[in-house]
Amino acid sequence: MLTVKNVLESKAKPFNTVTPDTLVIDALNLLSSVNLSYLVVMQDQNYQGVFSERDYSRNVILKGRASNSTKVKEVMTTDLPIVGFNDTVEYCMQLMNSHKIRYLLAYDENKSFAGIITIHDLLRQVINNREGIFNSSVAQELINNDESGKIY
Repeated sequence: MLTVKNVLESKAKPFNTVTPDTLVIDALNLLSSVNLSYLVVMQDQNYQGVFSERDYSRNVILKGRASNSTKVKEVMTTDLPIVGFNDTVEYCMQLMNSHKIRYLLAYDENKSFAGIITIHDLLRQVINNREGIFNSSVAQELINNDESGKIY
């Protein structure tokens, strides 16, 4: 069974980070330049949260805030579930599905932040490994929820 550690080892090292005091407009420009849907919010090498396109739409646009005066720390997500290096990809899929989320926080054996596991990371694993790795009903449910827009 593939684990969180395997997924993180297959990903490029994170380069999509901002500080909590970054203005939303600057974070949006970075999102565009790195062509990702989220940024990791870090302060002095410590994880603080995730800023995503969804945070922007729900916490800035819908609340009438201005991108050029709102800081990332005011609108970022901070309450994502945590997984460890030994947790399986299937467990991650179930966790995302049950919480209706797109991101999980990964921590190593020393309880240090190691990275983000995204729904896209897991879907790539489904495509690459198909039935031999995953319970197909869990994979199909996750894919169906993502297509219907229900996952946060």
